[in-house]
Parts: sequence; structure tokens; C-alpha cells
Amino acid sequence: MTPFEVKEVDRGVYERELAEFLPDRFIDVHTHVWLDAHKRHRADEHARIVSWPSRVAKDCSIEDLEESYLLMFPGKSVRALIFPSVSPGDDIDRMNDYASSCSRSHGHPALLYAHPTWTGRDLDRKIRAGRFLGVKVYLHLSPAYLPRQEIRIFDFLPLHQLDVLDRGRRVVMLHIPRDGRLRDPVNLEQMLEIERSFPRVRLIIAHVGRAYCDDDVGNAFERLSGTKNMVFDFAANTNDRVFEGALRAFGPERCLFGSDMPITRMRMRRICEGGRYINIVPRGLYGDVSADVNMREADAPEANQLTFFMYEEIKAIKRAMERIGLGRSDAEAVFHSSARRFLGI
Repeated sequence: MTPFEVKEVDRGVYERELAEFLPDRFIDVHTHVWLDAHKRHRADEHARIVSWPSRVAKDCSIEDLEESYLLMFPGKSVRALIFPSVSPGDDIDRMNDYASSCSRSHGHPALLYAHPTWTGRDLDRKIRAGRFLGVKVYLHLSPAYLPRQEIRIFDFLPLHQLDVLDRGRRVVMLHIPRDGRLRDPVNLEQMLEIERSFPRVRLIIAHVGRAYCDDDVGNAFERLSGTKNMVFDFAANTNDRVFEGALRAFGPERCLFGSDMPITRMRMRRICEGGRYINIVPRGLYGDVSADVNMREADAPEANQLTFFMYEEIKAIKRAMERIGLGRSDAEAVFHSSARRFLGI
């Protein structure tokens, strides 16, 4: 049984707009693999995270991930940077063990999902034992007493762990916190502090710093223009203006394709209203979303024309690159060579 249906509208989008634009092989630097058996929580238990991604897939095995690539990208070869999807209460050790096992058996590089309470020695031991390239960190593992709006990067990526990661020249996949997203001055200062104090850390800023709407950027690209080490992935983002700004500021060498699979299997398109992103989805496909401020339903005929989140993201990348005048070699960099060089694979 395939993980999802590919419709005629999807085939049309891929054949008309994406097949020629995409290189024959590419690297997806932002993917999740996990099994539902390792989950111990309900998605709505944690107010620090949005709940809509859990409506797309209850888990994503390595087999489902690879089948998804075959369905979405016929004729292409995709390699993924994989890591678990962990929430408080989940069996983080089993999830990391699964990602490590998938990496060894299927040939995809992997990141350890790190918990901020681990000592530096524990972190180093776990990375080495699982043969991980580095770590994925996330704000919802911060101390429970911290209000979501007050969480800082160093609350879930502590300095003692950064020291270990720096000495080992490890990769860090960072999903930044705070309601201000990429424009937030605390986020920007701590990102710059990582650049200054831990220059050997290979830092990936996920989702272009969660800048899903124009208002999320502020003066971030100007503030970060002097950096040399950090890179930005485009995962689960469809804002072509944000992509254009990132490409102009950092070039194709520091902008990487990532998907955030499996949530980009979602059938949708995204809009922004009042500085908030809203996913437009077919009515009823993802259950009752009436209470979710980031979701809105559409009826036919609009619903029938909605394609994959994955395709919407890549179309936005293509629009941004075309406006700047970037060509095939630049697309190859964003989708393949920049990631291969950055990850050392």
C-alpha cells in the first residue's frame, strides 16, 4: 500500500513545472523518520508546538520516505538527511536508534535528536555510537517552566553541547524559537553568537528561520549578511519572496533544499493573513481543523486543484531563482552540490 495517492493534478504540476527544473539527483536535508510505536504522547498535549503536522502522518518509516520520493519524483534520485520527530515523553533513545539503523541500512546520513539535559560527554558518546553527523534540536524540549514566548536558543541548545559539537565539527539542525521568528533580536544575537564562538559548528537554520510570511524577516538578512558559516534550509516554506531574500543575501552555496517530510505530503497551498500563515486544504481530508488558526478548508473546484506541499515549496524556489536570474547550475547547487559539500557526503 502506497503512503498517499498521486492524482492527475500532481502529475501535471510535476511534468510541466518541476521535472526539468530539478536536477536528476538531489539531497533533501530535512526529513523525519520515526515509528508510531515509539510515540507516547498525543499531539495536542503540548502547547509549544502546532498540531496540524500530526494530521498528515502518524509516523514515517524509512520505507515510506523512500516510496514517497519515488512517487513524487519519478526519474530522480533523492538522498535524505534523516532524524526522528520527538516530543516530550516519547522514547527518544529508541527513536534515535531507529534513525541510526535506517542510516546504516539505507545509506542516508542521520542526525541525533538531542535532549538539552544531556552532558557534553553523553552527547558525544551518543553521536559516535550512532554514527550521526550531528544533532537536531527543538524548542519543546526546553525546561517546562519556561513560557513558550520566552524560550531562547540556548535553552534547548546549551553552550556545553555547542562546545562538543564545535570540537567535533558537527552539524546542527536548528529550528529557532520565539513568536518573532527570524526577525526576533534575541534569536539573531544568539545565532550570531554561535557563528562567533563556535565557528566549526556546521549550523543549518531550518525553514529560513521560520520566516513563512514577509513580516517574519525584518532586518534579519542584513544582520546576518556578514556570516560565513551558517546555511539555511527551505523546508516546509512556500514564500518565494523570503527565498529570494535568502538567495540574494547568502547565494545558492548557503541555501539548501529541505522538505520536512512527511508533512510535505500534505495537499495544500499556503497564504499569509495578518502576518500568520494559513494552509488551505481540501475539506475533511485532515479531520476537523476548525479550531486551528493555521488551517482553512476549501471546497471544489479549488480543493480539486490542490497539490502537494512539497511541490508548492519547489515551485516557490523556482520562482525566486527565476526572478534573480539564477540558472541550472544554481539549481543544482541548491538541490545537491551545496548540501553534499556542507554535509561532507
